[in-house]
Amino acid sequence: MKKKKILVTGGAGYLGTVLSEKLAKEGFNVRIFDRFYFGRDKIRHLDGTVEVVEGDIRNLPESLFDNVDSVIHLAALSNDPTAEFNPKANHAINTLATERLAKLAKKRGVGRFIFASSCSIYDLGMENGHGIRDEDSKVVPKAAYSTSKYKAERELLKLADRDFDVVILRKGTVFGFSPRMRYDLVVNTMVKNALSSGVIKIFCKGVQWRPLVDIEDVARAYMMALTAPSAKVNRQIFNISLGNFLVRDLAFDVAKTLKKYFKVNTKIIFENDDKRDRSYSVSADKAKKILKFVLKVSVEESIVRMVKGIRENKMTDFDNPIYYNIAWMRPILGKGI
Repeated sequence: MKKKKILVTGGAGYLGTVLSEKLAKEGFNVRIFDRFYFGRDKIRHLDGTVEVVEGDIRNLPESLFDNVDSVIHLAALSNDPTAEFNPKANHAINTLATERLAKLAKKRGVGRFIFASSCSIYDLGMENGHGIRDEDSKVVPKAAYSTSKYKAERELLKLADRDFDVVILRKGTVFGFSPRMRYDLVVNTMVKNALSSGVIKIFCKGVQWRPLVDIEDVARAYMMALTAPSAKVNRQIFNISLGNFLVRDLAFDVAKTLKKYFKVNTKIIFENDDKRDRSYSVSADKAKKILKFVLKVSVEESIVRMVKGIRENKMTDFDNPIYYNIAWMRPILGKGI
């Protein structure tokens, strides 16, 4: 039986490295498309297992879609600081390039397009309440990153028809170990700070809400969206989240886990500040009901895996800018990529 060919854009990124490897192990024919801003070494172990194409998502050849059955579109300028540093590039990459990618995919007969969106589009600010929001809730994103994702969603859904499935996954804040590690995600940041300084600093009294999801569970969600019947997923949006967590509770969970498994003592400090941070909570019931998707990895289990991965892969050079999207991308974006 012919193996299905899956195009994964951003396949060398934080999530892409994990997902591409899982797809290959499950027998899919994987083609990675990436600009390799963060290097190519984190997917070297996949040489001979996946096909790799280097290029810019804003200027891609139609041949990229040769024999492709489905697209998983992860490529983006990820997180708020990066988007706000260069809003023009953020819009060009996250919105306009996404629309063009989907139109080319449809033109070339690709059957399914799965888009990596974000639960951050639900953010209304700490001052506007914390009601649980689902896929039908009204959203009015204000930040550059979430706005670019939401605009892309709207354009993609217009393209969906009986021959071209569009599936959108709005993910909570992802955490956990990846070969292309990031320390600028809330749980990962706390773990890094505890390991490097023994201190976790909490802002805004830690009363921000965040929906969270482990990176392994996210990869499973994409695989389920890839294989589910069209009738269940076409034109559908799914929130992917383990649950909603208060930042202050997360800090104590991280400290407790590090003490229990690694004998690391952590001090938690609440900083006096008047910052206004993002805060939002979501329901993931739709994914459970329609996709039968059950989250498997707890925060504790993910932290244990993360610390082991960090140590085994010698990723303890915590000040290295390659682990932080804005620190690594600022010089590149400043040159007008």
